[in-house]
Amino acid sequence: MSIEVRVPTLGESVSEATIATWFKKPGDTVAADEMLCELETDKVTVEVPAPSAGVLSEIIAPEGETVGVNALLAIITEGDGAAAAPAKAEKPAAEAPKAEAAKTEKSVEDAPSAKKAMAEAGLTSDDVKGTGRDGRVMKEDVQRTVASGGAAAPAPAPVAVSRGPVAADDAVREERVKMTRLRATIARRLKDAQNTAAMLTTYNEVDMSGIMDLRNEYKTQFEKKHGVKLGFMSFFVKACCHALKEVPEVNAEIDGQDVVYKNYVHMGVAVGTPSGLVVPVVRDADQMGFAAIEKKIAEMGLRARDGKLSMAEMQGGSFTISNGGVYGSLMSSPILNPPQSGILGMHKIQDRPVVVNGQIVIRPMMYLALSYDHRIVDGKGAVTFLVRVKEALEDPRRLLMDL
Repeated sequence: MSIEVRVPTLGESVSEATIATWFKKPGDTVAADEMLCELETDKVTVEVPAPSAGVLSEIIAPEGETVGVNALLAIITEGDGAAAAPAKAEKPAAEAPKAEAAKTEKSVEDAPSAKKAMAEAGLTSDDVKGTGRDGRVMKEDVQRTVASGGAAAPAPAPVAVSRGPVAADDAVREERVKMTRLRATIARRLKDAQNTAAMLTTYNEVDMSGIMDLRNEYKTQFEKKHGVKLGFMSFFVKACCHALKEVPEVNAEIDGQDVVYKNYVHMGVAVGTPSGLVVPVVRDADQMGFAAIEKKIAEMGLRARDGKLSMAEMQGGSFTISNGGVYGSLMSSPILNPPQSGILGMHKIQDRPVVVNGQIVIRPMMYLALSYDHRIVDGKGAVTFLVRVKEALEDPRRLLMDL
């Protein structure tokens, strides 16, 4: 009996995907719910499990092919046909023992996220000691191997497509890699934002002493009670929610000839992943406490790096925060995340001399950048928003008093 393997529902507004990796090849025996392949959409990767046990008799859509929803991916043969398929592969009698030995040697399928991490690090399963069930290699095992110096040299960066003639001796040292769907979508959306919005950026700086003192005083008690560390991001989310109430146009969007004002804050938090930047959304962030925000950001950030976020979790954001400071950025101008009208860029905390009460003192300072759509947000509103964020961060008590 033949079972069809088809592309699953990919999420709202997503109509196609690219076959990223096949974990099985024709003739392989598969168990029910065992991962067959990985699809790459505009935002997330989707794993396709086997609908039933049997033998993968045919792959219809090879790696690199673009497929639509419900498209046929492969055929699995079960029952009598499944028994016949391996027999066909056993024709060369001399090769059968070798194949069987190889199969016994590595009979456990590594985690898909681990396979991707190994490919990026230039490693193989033999280089990594698996700690999962039956020796399965997990993503954390790859990260430990990389941290201990077990990674091979990184692959050369992709070459730009549009360019002039290249010398022959340079061409042999180059590598051309097809852009992933995620990277292509990021490129398109960022360029669309520049072409569509009247984008402008305003800057300010914030003294982080108040937050750092408060955090140092309560971080132990906070973690003990809530089971999550108290970071800086929850302060920024709360400060932005506070400021968005006063300047609602920064939380609005343009829809044709209308301006849509939102009486809620769905906060997008930009997260860097091996595949590119994704923006999971913390819904109703304005109604959440510090602990709930920290837990949600930690959980979504972890799943984003593993490629496990759903499309629904990255849609519907009304404002975005991007933290380039974790990579050492001192100053930048973030690009809007359409159709949103505002994005706040956080940066590196750096000790700098500042004047306080007529005295020069050393304080931990951070530059803030607000990029906004000037079609809907006036300069006064943008500056007011950034000043309110600065005031709330420099004196966190204002958040409690709603000032």
